[in-house]
Amino acid sequence: MRILVIEDEKKVAEFIGNGLAEEGYAVDAAHDGEQGYFLASTSEYDVILLDVMLPKIDGITLCTKLRAEDCQTPILMLTAKDAVKDKVRGLDAGADDYVTKPFAFEELLARIRSLLRKKYLHQGTRFQVDDLVLDTATHTVTRAGAVIPLSVKEYALLEYLMGNAGSVVTRAMISEHVWDINFDTFTNVIDVYISYLRNKIDKGQKTRLIHTVRGRGYVLKS
Repeated sequence: MRILVIEDEKKVAEFIGNGLAEEGYAVDAAHDGEQGYFLASTSEYDVILLDVMLPKIDGITLCTKLRAEDCQTPILMLTAKDAVKDKVRGLDAGADDYVTKPFAFEELLARIRSLLRKKYLHQGTRFQVDDLVLDTATHTVTRAGAVIPLSVKEYALLEYLMGNAGSVVTRAMISEHVWDINFDTFTNVIDVYISYLRNKIDKGQKTRLIHTVRGRGYVLKS
């Protein structure tokens, strides 16, 4: 999943970005409200992490502006302010959740997973298609009960495919959600990773789950 981190403290943004990348998320970062607004308005994200105290456009104003423009992306606000009235302002501005600095990174991950579950409307922490199961809480993938080891990027790609099971996803959609803003869309990297997944998921199985839709993209279905 692709996440936008809007945080003016570059060390904090780097810490969050590195931690999320290790968990398989694609991450873009903005260090002021104007840059954050531009990225949020021109690219598709699965979650936005938004600091309240930002230069140029503050987080509350930015959140209000995005919601007024019908941005439906889940927004998790980050702030050093812990007064109830500040949390209320953030939630009233349209934020979906609120984390006070300093925070435990494990809590941040849990809140992101919670927002993603609500967005993709799957129950609990599990995606399942046929006998293929992906658990977002433990980052484990099994097929017919056998554990399938995946790299971070393979896992991220499979999670996106399973989150959209039954629907065709284009290469552009995959690049927007699984890779960051620096991804070169002219490479065949996506096809390579689809091939990696097929070798691990479908090879030797009676039922293929990952299908190519010629001229459109890919679909994961039974």
